[in-house]
Amino acid sequence: MTKSVVAQSYGTSEALTVVDVEVPPPASGEVLVEVKAIGVNPIDYKLYSGAFGDDPEKLPVRVGGEAAGVVAAVGAGVTEIAVGDEVIVSPGTGLYAEKVVVPVSAITPKPAGLGWEQAAGLLLVGGTAVDALDTIGVGSGDTVLIHGASGGVGALAVQLAVARGATVVGTAGAANQDYVRNLGATPVVYGDGLEERVREVAPQGIDAALDTVGTDEAVDVSLALVKDKTRIVTIAAFGRAQEDGFASVGGGNPASAEARLKARAELVEQAGAGHLTVTIAKTFPLIDAAQAHSELAQPHPAGKFILIP
Repeated sequence: MTKSVVAQSYGTSEALTVVDVEVPPPASGEVLVEVKAIGVNPIDYKLYSGAFGDDPEKLPVRVGGEAAGVVAAVGAGVTEIAVGDEVIVSPGTGLYAEKVVVPVSAITPKPAGLGWEQAAGLLLVGGTAVDALDTIGVGSGDTVLIHGASGGVGALAVQLAVARGATVVGTAGAANQDYVRNLGATPVVYGDGLEERVREVAPQGIDAALDTVGTDEAVDVSLALVKDKTRIVTIAAFGRAQEDGFASVGGGNPASAEARLKARAELVEQAGAGHLTVTIAKTFPLIDAAQAHSELAQPHPAGKFILIP
C-alpha cells in the first residue's frame, strides 16, 4: 500500500484527500519509484477545478506531474535503469504519492549534485521554458521581455535566455525585483505604465517576448513592443494568441510535448552542473497538499512548492 493524494470531487483544494492504494509490481517496461520529493504546479489544481470539465466518471482525479526518487523495482525488459538508481519522473500522472509505478520512458537519471527538491521541481517548468524560448528563437544578441520572471517557468526562462547570450527584461512584483535581478535580468514592476518602464530600461527595443502569466497587460505590452508577432509566445493566454495572431505553446499541443521531452537531458545536465538554479519557495508534507495548493493560488514567495512524502 502507498499513501496517495487524489481529488474526490471537483472544486477547491478542499476536494483533496489522502487515500491508501495498492501498488502493483512494475510490468514490462515499467519502474517502481520510491518518491522523495514532488513538484507542485498550477496545472495540478486546475485538473480538479472544473477548468477542464467536471465529468463524474473521471473521479477521483489523480494529480502530480513531476517527482524525484529512488528506483525500488524494475519490470521485464528494463535495462537502462537499475534498482537503487536516483531518478526524476516527468512527465507523469498521479505522482502525489509515496510510491509510483511509471513507464521507463518517464524516467531521467538524477545527477548526484542535484538535490531531491530541486530535481522534483525542474523538468515541468524547465521544459516549458525551453519550448517557449525555442518557439520564438531567442539567441545571442536578442533583447527578450519575460512576463512573470519570478515564477516557476519565468525564472528558468530568464536563466536559459541569459545563457544563450540574450539580454533579458523581466516583469515581477515589487517584492521580487531583487530576485529577478539576481537571475540575470533587468527587473521591472508590472502594473500601470509597464510599457513605458520597459522602454526606459531597454531603449534599444525588445526583439521577443515570453508571457508566462496570461494577463491582457502582458499581451498588450508585448504586442506594443515587439514588431514581429512571430516572436511573441504565451504559455497561458491561448485565446489572445489565437485572436491576435501570435504563438502559444502547451495546451495539449503534441509538438510542445515532444519538445519538452527532448529538453529533459540538457536541463538535468545544466542543473546538475550548477548552471541552472531551481529556487524552492516552500516545502510541505504530502498530507498537506491541499494547503500547498491553496497557498500556490495566492501571492507567495518566489520559487517552487515541493511536497515531501
